[in-house]
Amino acid sequence: MSIFGKIKDAIFGKKAVAATPAPEAPVVAAPVEAAPVAISEVDVIAHLEEIDANDGRNLNWRSSIVDLMKMLGMESSLQERKDLAMELGYTGELEGSAEMNIWLHKAVLRELAANGGKVPADMLD
Repeated sequence: MSIFGKIKDAIFGKKAVAATPAPEAPVVAAPVEAAPVAISEVDVIAHLEEIDANDGRNLNWRSSIVDLMKMLGMESSLQERKDLAMELGYTGELEGSAEMNIWLHKAVLRELAANGGKVPADMLD
């Protein structure tokens, strides 16, 4: 599983997928005119605040990718952050600089928003 996938699962929760057997014969259905209905948005910040309240370490998860990962029970080593940076398309130096870490934090929040999360606009800039 991707590192972002682990972050997403820690915040959104793992969704159980029911196994659906494939039909034995082809089924012809009427064309669908509308896209599937999206699941309701997850309030990312409210969920993180709840995790933080139960965590007790008073981590700076609102601006620190390291603290966010720690709070979610993940490894936050430089190698993990490098891997996450490559996964999310970071093009700068992979040295764990403040620039890389700030970019990672914002990129994670943007990806959460793109995947059904509700994140305030001021945290995405």
